[in-house]
Amino acid sequence: MGSNSFRLVVYGYEPGRFWQHVDEIREAVRVGEGMSDDETLKPAPMERAVHTAEVFAAFCHAAHIEDIDAVATSAIRSARNGGELLERIRAEAGLSARVISEQEEARYGYLAIVNSTTIEDGFGIDVGGGSVQMMRIQGRRLQEAESWRLGAVRMSERFLPGEEAGKKAIKALRKHVARELEGCDWLDSAEAPKTVGVGGTIRNLASAAERRAGLDYTDAQGYSIARDALEELIEELAAMPPSKRGKVPGIKPDRGALILGGAIVLGALMDRIGAVELEATDAGLREGVFFDRFLSDRDLPIFDDVRRASVLNLANRYDQDLGHVRHVAHLSLQLYDALARKELIKASDEDRDLLEAACMLHDVGTTIDYDDHHKHSRYLILNARLPGYTPRELQLISLIARYHRKGEPDASDLGKLARKGDDRRLALLSGIIRLAEQLERSRDGSVESLRVTAKNGTLRVFPQTKRDATVAIWSARRNADLLERAIDRSLEIAP
Repeated sequence: MGSNSFRLVVYGYEPGRFWQHVDEIREAVRVGEGMSDDETLKPAPMERAVHTAEVFAAFCHAAHIEDIDAVATSAIRSARNGGELLERIRAEAGLSARVISEQEEARYGYLAIVNSTTIEDGFGIDVGGGSVQMMRIQGRRLQEAESWRLGAVRMSERFLPGEEAGKKAIKALRKHVARELEGCDWLDSAEAPKTVGVGGTIRNLASAAERRAGLDYTDAQGYSIARDALEELIEELAAMPPSKRGKVPGIKPDRGALILGGAIVLGALMDRIGAVELEATDAGLREGVFFDRFLSDRDLPIFDDVRRASVLNLANRYDQDLGHVRHVAHLSLQLYDALARKELIKASDEDRDLLEAACMLHDVGTTIDYDDHHKHSRYLILNARLPGYTPRELQLISLIARYHRKGEPDASDLGKLARKGDDRRLALLSGIIRLAEQLERSRDGSVESLRVTAKNGTLRVFPQTKRDATVAIWSARRNADLLERAIDRSLEIAP
């Protein structure tokens, strides 16, 4: 129950294996609308809040959901009559909500950040409707956290109430944010820190920035918005009335009146800590609450390795034959490392990691159908998303999986995410997984490992077998041509 929107988010999970965002209802309640300095919730927003809670409760009842955790944040927490609203919600909707403290809100935001990105050290920012939480993270642990009443709703109503947003008002808001943060020494940073942002305001701004950059498959998850790009977006939003800001691609219509204020606050926060870019994550407070439950068996409820956890989560969701995909990954990495040792390719930790992820997910498309499952796998990987990976990395993983079976790899699908050398990179990694897939064609692990030699312009692969591997060797020989072209060597699969 946030200051701007109320969200009902449903999660399905199997402890220790996977979790999934199953359903969601979002309503722009604007419960903090008009609070101003008297810190009192107004009648109309309270009515909207009670009605929304009744709808949410009815949904849970109809869907037979009994395990419900309702949390209220800044506006309700700071309102003098917040308790009155929660009592009405309990009596009329049957939902017992708990008000979380500023420290709890920051902790949930921190859990969302470290479980959906690869941040080790740096800052986390959560721009809500009523308040802003700043977090300092060190060694993936929360070191400092504080909350300020600088949320998008509050600041928009106070500094940008009309149809026009003049330079004077924008300057005043920036100065106000700077003054509020004065004296907080732990925000000082000697160099540009890694910074991650959560919350609807940041997700909308990141999505809008992606679209302005001309990227396809726009999704806030993993996208980094540069401070300069944010300033350009602020200038664009300031030049139009609130009614049109919600029509900017990437911004939800009901955020039109608030998005500029939130963007200005975010820019001021980034300036304070010296951040030159901010990585957005699709996770938020709701995921933080969920992770606290899902990972409750740990001393600290965080994944050991976010990228690996997200890959395994997706693999387990589609109930793959993990024995098969793990063995394909084992053979692929053996082959990749051998090519690097023979100096036929330049080793890259990033490429190796992308190859392993693609191996683990290359068969998820069989959930839809075996025919064209390589294409289905690409679609599922792209749309399910992989927290911890950038949009570019996600595209590459999906393309490697796409070409694990057949087809001529085409790096043009990367669009504006493409870099020099991607054609060869995609051909190489696709060629490796394609060969490894065939060496595990019978799905029985008959090829345990690989020994590789390179001599006289020929790469020879010796399958180390523990049982008859006739099928694997036959199939691998028929599918070696892609890797041959990628390394510009003839390739033999030894008997």
